[in-house]
Amino acid sequence: MITSVRARLRGRDRTYRVVIGIFRGVFGLLGLRFELRGVEHLPAAGPAVLACNHLSYLDFTFVGLVASGRARLVRFMAKQSTFENPVSGPLMRRMRHIPVDRDSGAAAYRVAARRLAAGELVGVFPEATISRSFTLKSFKLGAATLATWEQVPLVPVVLWAPQRTFTVDGRRSLRRGKTIRVFVGAPLHPARDADRAAVDAELRRRMQGLLDDAMAGYPDVPRDADDHWWLPGAHGGTAPTLADAAVAEAAARERSRARRDARRARRR
Repeated sequence: MITSVRARLRGRDRTYRVVIGIFRGVFGLLGLRFELRGVEHLPAAGPAVLACNHLSYLDFTFVGLVASGRARLVRFMAKQSTFENPVSGPLMRRMRHIPVDRDSGAAAYRVAARRLAAGELVGVFPEATISRSFTLKSFKLGAATLATWEQVPLVPVVLWAPQRTFTVDGRRSLRRGKTIRVFVGAPLHPARDADRAAVDAELRRRMQGLLDDAMAGYPDVPRDADDHWWLPGAHGGTAPTLADAAVAEAAARERSRARRDARRARRR
């Protein structure tokens, strides 16, 4: 019985490695240039929570690709609808990512805790959804809670420029030669009795510092006046402010809820 379970898990990990290999090839064809910093902070062994900012639909592949260079696989917590999609769902399950029902997150927490207890890396997007402003949104407490209650390192990870590949509101581009930055910070080691809000605040402070560093000296510049959309206003771009982005996100959430309700009604 134990042998058969292990065999199934190895099969799932093969799927994960195949997917990473495919994306590595696709990124090579697209001529993506990766600039990495602090990768040594990703644990070579043992459990950790990776807290990542969220800029695109491909963020988990970029982080997964970097972690694979340390011979690690990351089990990401992702919204339930991703697992219900007929294309992405089977792959997400085979790669042992963790579905999150936003109306009831306790089950996802228990799965994540078991993965950490087994020595795995769990990836969390504290912003929960993609940032339309391409700046840090407010954080949920999930990453801080997992690391504090399960007593594992909390590793800040920041991406810059994935939004130039495939992000919300139909923004996608196959143009070659983009630079993607992945910066990893030193882990936090919260005490078991630490205040989760304080841990979350320190995590956000460190991630903001990493994001500032990643944006500073970024080598690519907009091609023309219409190509400033991927830069925040403070950096000369035309991305929406946090406030405007929040309005757009609320509208998108309502549309998504309406579609979900319609699907459920059809199944009745």
